[in-house]
Amino acid sequence: MAVPTVGLNNNIFMPVLGLGTSQAKPGEMLQVVKDAIDIGYRSFDTAKIYGNDHEVGEAIREKIAQDTVKREELFVTNKLWCSYNREDLVVPNCKKTLEAMGLDYLDLYLIHFPTALKEGDHFLPKDENDKIIYSDADYVDTWRGMEKCVELGLVKSIGLSNFNSQQIDRVLEIATIKPVVNQIECHPYLNQSKLINFCKEREIVIMAYAPFGRPGSKVFYIRHDTPLLFEDPKLQGIASKHGKTVAQVILRYLIQHGVVPIPKSSNINRLQQNIDVFDFELSLDELATIDALDIDSRIFTYPHFMDSKDYPFYIEF
Repeated sequence: MAVPTVGLNNNIFMPVLGLGTSQAKPGEMLQVVKDAIDIGYRSFDTAKIYGNDHEVGEAIREKIAQDTVKREELFVTNKLWCSYNREDLVVPNCKKTLEAMGLDYLDLYLIHFPTALKEGDHFLPKDENDKIIYSDADYVDTWRGMEKCVELGLVKSIGLSNFNSQQIDRVLEIATIKPVVNQIECHPYLNQSKLINFCKEREIVIMAYAPFGRPGSKVFYIRHDTPLLFEDPKLQGIASKHGKTVAQVILRYLIQHGVVPIPKSSNINRLQQNIDVFDFELSLDELATIDALDIDSRIFTYPHFMDSKDYPFYIEF
């Protein structure tokens, strides 16, 4: 089944559903991405800090070599990590990312987080007191580096991740190339309606990571005390009515709100289920029921960045 697309503000089209690759086990994503391409996925989201973008690239190259898919049929997203936010480091880091993936260009390149860290190859640089060391690099200067990546033909589109409304407007004030997306945590318990509407007014598409809420992993930068979406009785009731899984209902809900979810799975059956969401539609009443589940429950809080001047989650949206 072909995944429908959404038009970005630069007249490029992106699939309305993609595969996320964060928090994967080492070596896992090589086969998962190949399976996903066979199933029909055409959009893949990775990042330098995930430690698996080389696997994603290798899987893509193998499938292209097998004539399963053409490069221009795929939409590949990667992200600039915080320790490379200084303007002069953006282009060199993008080139290294392309080299690691074995690709000629990226379809989308995102600033992973507005907070800049001390420059270097340590993803979380710390001092002798175990405190994060920040950089004074400003994300509006980072954006100028991102624009150079487009001008050099390294990437087709550029965007943001984890930016709040004020930060987005600061970027828009200086941008000669507008961000096409803002990738954020978004699910029924954190439906982000205000930020979604804010971005729609500015022709910025929302990509949703963690669409199913709390993941199974125990990483330190997320909360583990939040309720589980899959156990929500209202979601279970809607799923039962449609003969679908709760996961499928959540993905359909986001898509109908104009959001592009990027669920991560390494299970081939769930990969198939997650893409099988284009043969049913939620009613307005069902959308309203799911809207009402919002409890502003942010899971990805990134507490290690909370003392940064650019920490994005202190304001409402």
